[in-house]
Amino acid sequence: MSGRVRMLMVMAYIAVVCLPTSHTLTAPEDGFRMPSPWAWRCVSGRCVKEDAAGQVRLTTFNMCKLTCGTEGMLWPRPVNAVIGDQVTLFLPWKMTLQPICQGEVCNLLHEAYDIFTDTLQRYHPHYANGRAPWTGPWDAATELQVLQIDVTVVENDTALTLDTDESYDLTVTTGTDVISVLIIAPTYFGARHALETLSQLVEYHETADALMVVPATVSDVPAFPYRGLLVDTSRNFVSVAALERTLDAMAANKLNTLHWHITDSHSFPLFLDSLPNMAYYGAYSGSQVYTPAQVRNLIKYAQVRGVRLLPELDAPAHVGNGWQWGEKEGLGQLAVCVNQEPWESYCMEPPCGQLNLANPNMYDVLGQIYKELVQLFSPLELFHFGGDEINFNCWNTTEEIFKFMVDNGYGTNESAYYSQWAVFQERARELLHEAAGGRKVPGVLWTSHLTEPEYLESLNPSQYIIQIWTTKNDSSIYKLLSRGYRVIFSNYDAWYLDCGMGAWVGEGNNWCSPYKGWQTVYDNSPHDIAFAETGSPYTDQILGGEAALWTEQVDDATVDSKLWPRGAALAERLWTNPVTTWKAAEIRFINHRQRLVKRGVQAERIQPQWCHQNEGLCYLSEPILGCGAV
Repeated sequence: MSGRVRMLMVMAYIAVVCLPTSHTLTAPEDGFRMPSPWAWRCVSGRCVKEDAAGQVRLTTFNMCKLTCGTEGMLWPRPVNAVIGDQVTLFLPWKMTLQPICQGEVCNLLHEAYDIFTDTLQRYHPHYANGRAPWTGPWDAATELQVLQIDVTVVENDTALTLDTDESYDLTVTTGTDVISVLIIAPTYFGARHALETLSQLVEYHETADALMVVPATVSDVPAFPYRGLLVDTSRNFVSVAALERTLDAMAANKLNTLHWHITDSHSFPLFLDSLPNMAYYGAYSGSQVYTPAQVRNLIKYAQVRGVRLLPELDAPAHVGNGWQWGEKEGLGQLAVCVNQEPWESYCMEPPCGQLNLANPNMYDVLGQIYKELVQLFSPLELFHFGGDEINFNCWNTTEEIFKFMVDNGYGTNESAYYSQWAVFQERARELLHEAAGGRKVPGVLWTSHLTEPEYLESLNPSQYIIQIWTTKNDSSIYKLLSRGYRVIFSNYDAWYLDCGMGAWVGEGNNWCSPYKGWQTVYDNSPHDIAFAETGSPYTDQILGGEAALWTEQVDDATVDSKLWPRGAALAERLWTNPVTTWKAAEIRFINHRQRLVKRGVQAERIQPQWCHQNEGLCYLSEPILGCGAV
């Protein structure tokens, strides 16, 4: 008997045996809140649904979720938390912020506080549909309560680096007329995370039409300094509004890096003041372009939410459209094999294109792009060079490049071309260094032929971070770690979120199928992978991880549901690095998905709502038939 059939039998049994006493009710009008016979009791860390008639010590659904369990419904799970079992009611306009901070940190704190207050407003069920919320009436005690938030930020630094301290301490205590919140953090980013945690200690009280907060003590720090998502905006354009929604959701999950794969062979949607031809030839349309002003605004939007933008200009492969203007401007071919057919012979997916190694003007243009990117993303703390999936045949069948290789005595076999790829990469690094005014900017590279042992010596471990996109069983993981490279895990067998769709060229499923469920995402531990391959977790060299959303089959209409809530599973793995599996997190995860939806994120549904209201009863082993708790 399948799990689905067994579950239907359980639900049928409950529907027949556990019906409440009937009541005479009229059909509700728009906006009317129908009374419910149900209430909830916290039993062994789970909220159990019961008939409220004649019962004591039962609570509303939201109150039970807020107070039940050692960490309540906090996501990602904090390092240390003590959650109370009673709540205090207050109104959203009865809040004050008292910061102790310096300079720009104070400005950021006030913006973060505005986001916090907006988040609390969204907990009201009528917020989203245009009705005026918070109409009351409330009792006198609720009217009097003030939520006072005292925030102390020690440092004045507003740049998020790999060394930034994102820890915080948060205490919530209740008094007669004051709910006291104390936040202490070394940096703005820790304080922002504390406000996010505080927002998850607050919920809407269904019968009082007010907010409720639970007393708590939280001490927290992330396990990894790099906690990222990749969004590709070349294969399909993703609007600024969708990127802002992504940043909102990342902030709600304490993810701190949006890896922006801006360009590829498909399109070049970034407008550059000094090189307008790149977008002129490379954008899908005149309206599908990111202007410098939009980029700067997006960087600021991200900073307030505790997120860095990591730009990627993939090269020397994965270029093409946008580079065709060189010959008209007297610069020769800047890229070769652009849109060349049959594409299977010249690249990994259509359309093709690679930079022209034989044309020195290509380096001049590349250096100019780097200069503008350094200015746009100031202060640039990380840069992604891309650097994977070179097609040997593309270069070897291009007459100009073939002649360049022969005339310079390099040879024309694969090894010779890979050696010239290494030369290109070193030149690209030098160009970025020059663009940054001599300031050291760590560069990130994808795993590729260039990161294999025979070419790895060309990459200085102090200058490069390697992003691992192969499988968790790849033997190159050991070679990279043992040679001192810092790494970011993005192994496609767990953290590629575009997998599991129908093929977009040909038929069948796409190349990295099957679909990666949230359970797979959650259980993918970078330390465990490293230990399995090397016998050591290499804790200091593993910076963290990143889930990738390549957009061959994604655009504004589906970006939310592809990223969320699976991105939340990634977030707890990288923030907490739990020793337990997804099963211990499931109840909180399902609740957190609901929270994201309240905040405007169109996150994919994971289970029927019945499972959310009946914790622990949606499982695969033999169910226990009955009414109420297991």
